[in-house]
Amino acid sequence: MTDRSPHAGEPITTTDQQIAAVLDDVSIPTLVLSMVHMTGDPSWIRGDLRPNGLFLNEVQGFMDEETKARVRSDALDVIRQYRDGGCSPPPPPSAELVQEMMSWLVCEPVPDEYVPMMLEELDLEGTDPRRVDWSHIGSSARADLPVVIVGCGMSGLLAAVRLGEAGIPYTVIEKNAGVGGTWYENQYPGARVDVGNHFYCYSFEPSDHWTEFFAQQPELQAYFQRVMEHHDVDRHVRWETEVERMVWDEERSSWTVSLSGGDSLEARAVITAVGQLNRPKLPDIDGIETFAGPAFHSARWDHDVDLTGKRVALVGAGASGFQIAPTIAEQVEELHVFQRTAQWMFPNPHYHEAVADGVRWAMRHLPFYARWYRFLLFWPACDGGMQAARIDPEWEDGNRSISAINDMARGMFTDWITDQVGADADLLAKVIPDYPATGKRTLQDDGSWLQTLTRDDVELHRESIEAITPTGITTAEGHIEIDVIVFATGFHGTCFLWPMEIVGRDGVTLQDTWGPTPAAHLGISTPGFPNLFSMYGPGTNLASGGSLIFHSECQMRWIEHCLQRLADGASSVEATAAATTDWFERTQAELDTLVWTHPSIEHSWYKSDDGRIYGLSPWRLVDYWDWTREPDPADLDVR
Repeated sequence: MTDRSPHAGEPITTTDQQIAAVLDDVSIPTLVLSMVHMTGDPSWIRGDLRPNGLFLNEVQGFMDEETKARVRSDALDVIRQYRDGGCSPPPPPSAELVQEMMSWLVCEPVPDEYVPMMLEELDLEGTDPRRVDWSHIGSSARADLPVVIVGCGMSGLLAAVRLGEAGIPYTVIEKNAGVGGTWYENQYPGARVDVGNHFYCYSFEPSDHWTEFFAQQPELQAYFQRVMEHHDVDRHVRWETEVERMVWDEERSSWTVSLSGGDSLEARAVITAVGQLNRPKLPDIDGIETFAGPAFHSARWDHDVDLTGKRVALVGAGASGFQIAPTIAEQVEELHVFQRTAQWMFPNPHYHEAVADGVRWAMRHLPFYARWYRFLLFWPACDGGMQAARIDPEWEDGNRSISAINDMARGMFTDWITDQVGADADLLAKVIPDYPATGKRTLQDDGSWLQTLTRDDVELHRESIEAITPTGITTAEGHIEIDVIVFATGFHGTCFLWPMEIVGRDGVTLQDTWGPTPAAHLGISTPGFPNLFSMYGPGTNLASGGSLIFHSECQMRWIEHCLQRLADGASSVEATAAATTDWFERTQAELDTLVWTHPSIEHSWYKSDDGRIYGLSPWRLVDYWDWTREPDPADLDVR
């Protein structure tokens, strides 16, 4: 039993009656694949039983109730026999059978190029295959490689975990008082993730604890706190401290990292993990400083302000405002929502749904159920979204859509909106976007947003704000008396690594090197800045699907391989200029084929002042995963 995979499940002592009850909660297609593991019998997926379709966040495969009931009955017998036999699973399935199981679950053949990535993602052996092997490097060489990590959000915590596992000394510098990054800072009412939690989590940590399928901020922050404590990261973190300046010392092959408070650290390497959305941005509105009542940014929510019975203005209705409005609408006297651009929304009836006890039981006890459930969320959120985002140069439909499949997406999203708004033509004109679907961040909706906008005490304003006065907001249609203003106006998302000053080789700053066009090879390494690695850097944000945690795990593996070169005796490692230029040019060319760069997309935080996009990744996850498995020696300048 010592070789038992941690994903094979805890021993089952549950009674037959209890098992039958929990099976009412589970994903039936996922259950079937667990039955294959329990029995070693692939015939469960080789007959007439199969899912009828796949759709993001739909986990029952559109199976009818009769079929689901039959599977539950068969599963009860299988689980009973498995329990009574000591919960010892048969030998693991072959790679060929796993690929067959993948294809059965997602209702389409999983191409061969995806199989290695998905086998790693499933991790059926429980070996954490993204963990880099450092055993060939002596402990003294590792001890002589101090690393500074800037940021203790999702990616910075990941970097700390991996360096701790490798035996690399590290210090984390975090500007906040706690772990979690965006999930520490964004404590506004209704804050929650919009990627399914059982995918939006570290691949090497259990996922059986979530209480909601799309967890709210407190649970997310608590998750990162728990991971930090489990991996003993806390003692390495300097809280409420900022990096002000970093200077490369060519002679010593190290960075001097100057901190707020006046002290400094020396590090052989620095990993920046500061995110792209962590410096709140307020709008440039005349009189903004004159407002006499409480006014604050959504990422700096003032919990001392009681909104009960207040006339509240919500300025901005993107991802944050979209969550805030439904949460506070019943509490306030009036809610005035000021939205510059309407948002496309993706139908998701499970967005506020709790995870049933039976689901958590299955993830803890049924062999590999949790891993297959993660895969079921991963696949439709993986690279399929690229299809609707790709511009068909032969498609002629103005600014309405950019391809046939994009037009279909527009139709589906529009139907979702019109079915809820009904006969209110004025509201309908305000809430249907005038640009192609998926052109901006598509928001998850279970109906709560549009239901909020139809309330008598809520008004959606699409006219521009002309000025803010001591008592309210003035638009072209008049003055509105307001008690509290909430600015859900986003972040300085195109100012990478700002406001740190980073001085590389020959005294050149990163800000001067990048100028208005930030570029790093794979979004990680910039020539002229040795031993400096970025996570969630330029060109790595995801707009078409996937999980940033997955992307960060890919980046950290690439970084560790570079650090191993330093431990092996190299003084410095950085991307070559040729590799970085090639990456940047290919990325920009690929972005030009996708909807986010379409001229009809205005007021997008993705776009810099020059109208170009430097933050998003246009690449399939399978490609980025492949490129970051290990550095190509030809792409590195190792000295």
